[in-house]
This record gives sequence, C-alpha cells and structure tokens, in this order.
Amino acid sequence: MADVDYQTQHKKRLSWMPWLYFSLKPKHLSWAKPWQEDIQQQLKLLETIYIGEHCFIAPQAQLFAEPGRDIIIGNHCMISAEVFLHGPITLGNEVAINHGCSLDGGRKGITIGDQTRIANNVTIYAFNHGMSPNTPIYQQAATSKGIVIGNDVWIGAQAGIVDGVTIGNHAVIGMGSIVTKNVADYAIVAGNPARVIGDRRDK
Repeated sequence: MADVDYQTQHKKRLSWMPWLYFSLKPKHLSWAKPWQEDIQQQLKLLETIYIGEHCFIAPQAQLFAEPGRDIIIGNHCMISAEVFLHGPITLGNEVAINHGCSLDGGRKGITIGDQTRIANNVTIYAFNHGMSPNTPIYQQAATSKGIVIGNDVWIGAQAGIVDGVTIGNHAVIGMGSIVTKNVADYAIVAGNPARVIGDRRDK
C-alpha cells in the first residue's frame, strides 16, 4: 500500500515539476515510462497530435487538436499540469511549458523553437476579435496572423503574447510582460506593453 501511495504522490510531483522526469533513476522509470506511454498513446488516438521521443505530458494537461489544427511536439519536451493547448501548435525539441499556461493557435498557429522555456501561467493567443462598436464582441469574426517564438527563448511567469508577434532567438520576456510587438534576437523585454530593457549579449 505504501508503494502505491508513494507512486501516486510521485506522479503528482512529476506533473507539476516535469523536469524531474528526465533525471529519474531506473527503478522509478520502470513505472513512470509506461505511465507516460499510456498517457501519450491515448492522446494520439483521440486527437491529431504528434509526440516526439522521450517527452513528458502531465495527465492534468488539456491538449486539443482537430484535423487541420494539429499539435506537433518535438523530442524531449515537457508539458506540465493544467496547461491548455489548442492547435495548430508546433513545438521544437526540448521545449518546456510550465503549469497553468494557455496557448491557442487560432487559424494561423503558434510555432515555438528548440530549447525555449515558458514559465507558469503564460498566455499565448494567435487570434483576436473584431471590435466594431456596432456588434457585440462575441458575434464578430476572429482574425489570426500567427505567433512565432524562436529558439532558446525564456518567457517569464504570467507574461502574455498577442497575435501577430514574432520573438527572436535567445530573447528573454520578463515576468508579467505583455508583448504586443516583435522582439529582436537576444533582446530582454519587460513591462506592459513590453519594451527593450537589455541585451543578453551584455550579460
């Protein structure tokens, strides 16, 4: 009984801190790997999702991908508890999405490059509503330009990224920032709206 309780708690720990999965000892992988294979196989049966090798997806994550709105996940990616993903979304290799994030690809999609890290409670929406004053917001057509996030980007907790934005390689988005314009390679941005406050190459 103690063994079962331990595994239940360990699965919960991994779901909220999935980087721990990648350093598990063989005795823990003996149950964690089949557990992950079951979760991922079920997702691939139910949704139009491709999942690369050696990934971790928390059972509390919610992934939805209809035909034409696929989710493609590269190798060695991790998706934490209470993440919401709605395609089209493409993740490169070694991408981490931490707990409570919400990503919707709209029609044009979200693309995230290799080794990008997204902290908790980040929102990334690749669509927008019309705002004509003559029609209720919910009745207006949505537009979608798409969002591109480069390689080795760090997006801080509770940041927001709006439709149409491109974030360059190696950029850093400060905690709580709202990104409304393109971000150059290596730029460090912060604030609402986000503005450049530094360059990683100067650190």
